[in-house]
Amino acid sequence: MSRTRTRWRLGLTATALLVASAVVPAPANAEDVTDYAITVDPAAKGAKIDDTMYGVFFEDINRAADGGLYAELVQNRSFEYSTADNRSYTPLTSWGTSGTAQALSDDGRLNARNRTYLALDGGSSVTNSGYNTGISIESGKAYDFSVWARADAAAPLTVTLHDADGTLAEARRVTARGGWAKYRAKFTATRSSTTGRLTVAAEGPVALDMISLLPRDTYKGHGLREDLAQKIAALHPGFVRFPGGCLVNTGSMAGYDEASGYERKRSYQWKDTIGPVEQRATNSNFWGYNQSYGLGYYEYFQFSEDIGAMPLPVVPALVTGCGQNKATDDDALLERHIQDTLDLIEFANGPVTSEWGRKRAAMGHPKPFHLTHLEVGNEENLPNEFFARFTEFRTAIEAEYPDVTVISNSGPDDSGSTFDTAWQLNRDANVDMVDEHYYNSPQWFLQNNDRYDSYDRNGPKVFLGEYASLGNTFKNALSEAAFMTGLERNADVVKLASYAPLLANEDYVQWRPDLIWFNNHASWGSADYEVQKLFMSNVGDRVVPSTATGTPSVSGPISGAVGLSTWATTAAYDDVKVTGADGTALLGDDFSGDASQWTHTGTGSWSVQDGQYVQSDEAATNTMVQAGDPAWHDYDLHVKATKKSGKEGFLVAFGVKDTGNYYWWNLGGWNNTTSAVEQAVDGGKSTLVSKAGSIETGRAYDIDIKVRGRQVTLLLDGQEWGSFTDDKPAEPFRQVVTRDAKTGDLIVKVVNAQAADARTAIDLGGAKVGRKAAVTTLQAAPDAVNTETSTAVAPVKSTFEGVADRFTYTFPANSVTFLRIRKG
Repeated sequence: MSRTRTRWRLGLTATALLVASAVVPAPANAEDVTDYAITVDPAAKGAKIDDTMYGVFFEDINRAADGGLYAELVQNRSFEYSTADNRSYTPLTSWGTSGTAQALSDDGRLNARNRTYLALDGGSSVTNSGYNTGISIESGKAYDFSVWARADAAAPLTVTLHDADGTLAEARRVTARGGWAKYRAKFTATRSSTTGRLTVAAEGPVALDMISLLPRDTYKGHGLREDLAQKIAALHPGFVRFPGGCLVNTGSMAGYDEASGYERKRSYQWKDTIGPVEQRATNSNFWGYNQSYGLGYYEYFQFSEDIGAMPLPVVPALVTGCGQNKATDDDALLERHIQDTLDLIEFANGPVTSEWGRKRAAMGHPKPFHLTHLEVGNEENLPNEFFARFTEFRTAIEAEYPDVTVISNSGPDDSGSTFDTAWQLNRDANVDMVDEHYYNSPQWFLQNNDRYDSYDRNGPKVFLGEYASLGNTFKNALSEAAFMTGLERNADVVKLASYAPLLANEDYVQWRPDLIWFNNHASWGSADYEVQKLFMSNVGDRVVPSTATGTPSVSGPISGAVGLSTWATTAAYDDVKVTGADGTALLGDDFSGDASQWTHTGTGSWSVQDGQYVQSDEAATNTMVQAGDPAWHDYDLHVKATKKSGKEGFLVAFGVKDTGNYYWWNLGGWNNTTSAVEQAVDGGKSTLVSKAGSIETGRAYDIDIKVRGRQVTLLLDGQEWGSFTDDKPAEPFRQVVTRDAKTGDLIVKVVNAQAADARTAIDLGGAKVGRKAAVTTLQAAPDAVNTETSTAVAPVKSTFEGVADRFTYTFPANSVTFLRIRKG
């Protein structure tokens, strides 16, 4: 998962209508219908589509594991929460106590890797509040309680499940005696509740750890929450990428041991996550909470097998990313991680006679997990340092496991200097597959359907490991669906693709959008989920080449007011001038008086100081002030800008329509490492052009921006920095045709991401087909969203009986439609 600021490349909205083939008379409301034509060439041989084309990416973000897919109902069951995880945490976070209760970290602990435990005096108790509103209990269901306890003398424990209205199950008693031992009890719920609590009361002094409550019913009995696992399984994913994301390439690469001082902020290291859960080291999660590793590598491999998906693990490359951006120069540590990776492959695939295959068998799975792909690293912003280390991993893996595909990556963005450098290194080294990540706007996805048309067919294959249009409305899902038709058309280059992130607990959100949402008692798929499910369930085995008419785009010049902003920086602006192309003065402000021409639309604190306009809140982000007329076009903007303090540089905006629609030149962005022009549409940004570079504190820079039509030229201190033309159309009508080898079905997939119906003449090119087509349609308002209580975006199935070699079908406005046409 990228921690860089979201970048969206946006384009024009198609507004004109194209009459391609008026097969039937236009209806009275012809302005609501656009005519298109699709021509299929069934005799041509398109790209083969692998069974693993579409998959899912599971990262423990948004409480996806603890409090999510991992079925454990007790939060902070081992009292390991600490300020290393979150500044607000203590070992008793999510616990309430009565009497005398103390969290201890001393030699009396359960084991060296489980370092904190709870000491209760007689007559004291501890109560856990679970996740969200509490512990969710369902009437009639069985729940397994367990606790590790130590007591010098017999210490009876009374365990109760209850909520504000009373008990939820008959109380249970266990008696702790002697050294650390595990004690168990079973509850059967007598009524349902989403606000449950679990209380353990002690009659005598006792030490407690690993207090657990698990539902008896989990997905295939393997410890995962049933409704969430079923929703993932229902996608029929071809692979599961795991565990990250930023969890892989952030934090210390050291182990959780005495040598590191039991380092709590570590990269995700697979050996920490297997074996008995009470011996697994917890870790500080990059996203601001604790991860217990109850859902570890064994459970991941097991889940992948349970849903028929290929496992695709990601291991650290010893170069951090996600804003940390450091390379570890420790040869011994690098060798240890390389060996750990070889051991991971043995754990997955090795025979029971091997060291790690034997450990897998001891956990309950003697058969191998059939690992075939493995990724090294994630979104590294230091491409040269990353690739040097990747090469060592790749060499070692290929020497021992030549059949395992080793996947590299291209950094956190869809373009730019890091992307270009990484791709060149990958091409030069003949890497098998490169992982690309990008989170862009709906317009970017509509614009870039052809992204992979020009990729080298003989170069590395593409794994699109993370992508989304940063929203969960149906408009977002439509744009992603349009883009996916381009992925399928280029299935000879794009071999794997997974939307991200997968899961989000609605009360613990670090990243939006997300595919599946949930709380402690319910789950629901987003509009994007419905699109992913439709594509994954109807992939086909081979592309059938086809073409379609498009929607011409008509647009005027870039227009809008001007603006000034900062991001985690204080800055001063002066000598603002806007001049029309004909030399007419449109705006001038040297701030010798007030700032009455400027409207403050963002955060931060602006004031006129010593003849400059100063933003003085170093913590504030997106502090936009704007001036001028939104109708301005074809003008020159001059600004003098000085960074005073902070992490980044400054931002100068143009083409400002409102707070969510503008362009800005971001100088010294991304922690003062890169400058870029970004465009925002409806609040989401994409990058149009970027270059490496930083801004000096205290230096005054002359900034000039020349806007002519759709062309923009940018000058820094009188020298041209760059230019761009924003004229790429955002085509709303996209399609692809594939064939299902097993059934012989021809699958026509059409996305109509506009407000007009798309009346379409379809020419199947002489293909032998039956008259009926099974139709699945997703249609909704562009701003529709799915919630716990309302499914606004859901598939509707129907039958169309007018199929012929040439026929007409009207695809509804704002829709995704799949026609499965049977072989004749």
